Amino acid sequence: MPDRISLYHYSREEAHRNNEIELWRDSYRENVRCSRAIEEAVKQNFNGMHLTKDSPKSVIDEFGYNRTFWVLANTLQYKHYDGRFSDDNKQWAIKFFVPKDENNCYFVADSHPAVLDGFINQVRRQYQSLGLFDYSHCCKDSDHLDYENRVLVLKPEILKDEYKSPDFQLFYADGGGFGCSPKASGRKVLGQFLKDGERVYYNRNDFIGVLSDEHLPAWAAEKLEELNAPAEPEQQDGGISM
Repeated sequence: MPDRISLYHYSREEAHRNNEIELWRDSYRENVRCSRAIEEAVKQNFNGMHLTKDSPKSVIDEFGYNRTFWVLANTLQYKHYDGRFSDDNKQWAIKFFVPKDENNCYFVADSHPAVLDGFINQVRRQYQSLGLFDYSHCCKDSDHLDYENRVLVLKPEILKDEYKSPDFQLFYADGGGFGCSPKASGRKVLGQFLKDGERVYYNRNDFIGVLSDEHLPAWAAEKLEELNAPAEPEQQDGGISM
């Protein structure tokens, strides 16, 4: 499966300022395609009374959670006045900052609101079944903590769908970076994924926060012990080098 086009989170005006208009345009076209795919999925999976349980599957498989959420959130924000959408889904939608643009109306899913509301419920339940870490699993004062030598939780939207699992959210900030300090102007946080040891860096705002000790999985605790174990002294000529 080819890589999906990245979701562009900013406005067309900002894209112009940053010379990223092609990124915005490509993402916008995908948003439109995704909204049409949602309409088709609702149409094909509604029998006049109920939606089939896996009605979002084709949309998620093609566009991923990030874009599907974006399009659904835009739809609910655009149709906030419609009482056929549940208050719970409306509250969910306003958590997404979709920049206002005259083109947003073109990626509004135009399905029957009551049926689309059920489709949104299914998408959210499917996402929840992934068991991802969220703010409730992190230290409440994470914004004020130094991140160095701590286990951090990546925001799910940072990860590709194939890596959207709690294991791949865990990042050990053992490489420093100015972003580790809550007061520094730099944002870069260096470290590695606990799951496979891949060394990368992220910006401080890519993390939900510092994982609370009580939520650290056993496998991750074992991995930390390995990483923090004292290095074995080198032996030379049958003895220990000093």
